[in-house]
Amino acid sequence: MDIELRYKKGLLRNIGDVEVSYGRREWLDSTPRALGSWTLEYQRFGTTLRAVGGVEITYRRWSSLPRTVGQWSCECSRFGARLLRLGPYELGYDGGGSRVRAIGPLEIFYDRLGTRPIRVRLHDESDSLSDDLVLVLFLVLFWQQQAWEAYQRAKSS
Repeated sequence: MDIELRYKKGLLRNIGDVEVSYGRREWLDSTPRALGSWTLEYQRFGTTLRAVGGVEITYRRWSSLPRTVGQWSCECSRFGARLLRLGPYELGYDGGGSRVRAIGPLEIFYDRLGTRPIRVRLHDESDSLSDDLVLVLFLVLFWQQQAWEAYQRAKSS
């Protein structure tokens, strides 16, 4: 089953039927505020995501990589450069190791430039994404986008 990722004005708006909402002034602040019915909570005065609905996220010290998402533990690479596992879902990367290509039973496809994920294929018998897979997909795409933006800011400084 294929799930379309839809964008508007450069912002991810839908993961299949699940809407990603932004604040009223999205042209100033492109930080997502809700994933479907789940409210996204951030660290005060920052963009570090602390909770999605009732699911709390903790981070490693001095890192933007998560330690836990709710009751799931996360596994990172040896030097903490990238996320390898989020709960029961293993992440697969492209040859360069910069883009996530798979999350458990999900395969991620990018646009022609290879910069924006546009479609996800669920290799399963299900008719739709479970809430867990929607959450994991959103988090991985969100953290990947944050890392890319941080890289671009550092490169331009």
